[in-house]
Amino acid sequence: MKKKIAKKDNIKETGFALGKENYKLMAIGFAVIVVGFILMTGGGSDDPEVFNPEIFSFRRITLAPLLLLFGFIFEIYAILKKPKDND
Repeated sequence: MKKKIAKKDNIKETGFALGKENYKLMAIGFAVIVVGFILMTGGGSDDPEVFNPEIFSFRRITLAPLLLLFGFIFEIYAILKKPKDND
């Protein structure tokens, strides 16, 4: 009996799970997340008896969490995006 030899399709194995574009998009998403966390910092008071209303600013309550949400959603997109075939 002859065994059939399976032909291998032309599969490019680069050794990486994601393409170059995916890593670039992930770096952009990571930068957006870092900016979101930086915008959220500060607003504390050195004296515990003094209240600083700056902790309730638009930047810390609205802008920074929206940036974080966008950054994490962008990271998911960057991971799930199919790499382009360079044929």
